[in-house]
Amino acid sequence: MSDITVLFGFDMETDVGSWTPFYEGLKHGTPKLLDLLQQKDVQATFFYTGEAATIEPHMLPQINRLGHEVGAHSLHHETVGDPLFEIPGVKPLLPEEVPLRLQRCHELVESALGEAPVSFRSPRLWGSTTVCNTLEDMGYVADASYPMYFYQKQLVPYHPSREDWTESGDMRLLEIPNFANMAMESTDQYGRDRDQWPLWRTESADALMEHIEAFIGYVLERNLPAVLCFYMHPWEFLPMQAEYHFGEGTVIPDPFIVKNCGDYALEQLGVLIDRLQERGGRFTTCRQLASEWE
Repeated sequence: MSDITVLFGFDMETDVGSWTPFYEGLKHGTPKLLDLLQQKDVQATFFYTGEAATIEPHMLPQINRLGHEVGAHSLHHETVGDPLFEIPGVKPLLPEEVPLRLQRCHELVESALGEAPVSFRSPRLWGSTTVCNTLEDMGYVADASYPMYFYQKQLVPYHPSREDWTESGDMRLLEIPNFANMAMESTDQYGRDRDQWPLWRTESADALMEHIEAFIGYVLERNLPAVLCFYMHPWEFLPMQAEYHFGEGTVIPDPFIVKNCGDYALEQLGVLIDRLQERGGRFTTCRQLASEWE
């Protein structure tokens, strides 16, 4: 494998993640994103919630035909794993509920795609041992849920333990950690400032590349390969509102969540791809990485 492997994972969900019931980004941001990836000759993994797969089901086989992978992202944008910090009104599923939700998502994605998905990502990167065991039993080959910024144990993909998904074990499932700059000192109690989402959009691709270079140096010093797994969303490529009123109230996301969504985000994603390709990065999908990882 290349010394630098890059995985782009796009979480196909409601606009602004947990905070709206709308799908404008899915409908109008996804085509822009696909055009850019085709221009740059980059393959990615698109993680669909079950509900999103029913909104525009024709898009899933189209994404597949373009050489990308279609994965799963639970039934809704919900907490299927262990919550890492408090979000008002957001409660995790009970462990016994997880297999049913993942199975229902699997069925909806498979129905739209025409084949079974084999890669998964938990919403918010909030995975768990229960999630991994369920995916293993369902025949999944890859899970891109591990938040490196929080657990800090795993720097490269690994096969998790059935007793503790954050530890190495003997599962067939490959767990793929999401990028975090582990070379920096964190000032956040959860380590979220190491995560760096969505710095490429709120500032620039070059600002993110500084953290990427630091992480590459950090892992290479430990004789480990650099595997860079990023999470993004189609709604980031369409302008998002500063606040949303629906139902019985108004939601006001933190400003960074919606800052520079739209054309600037698309432009900077293109710059980020160029920088990573110049650096020798090899783009792949979760399924492909799982097939070649040793």
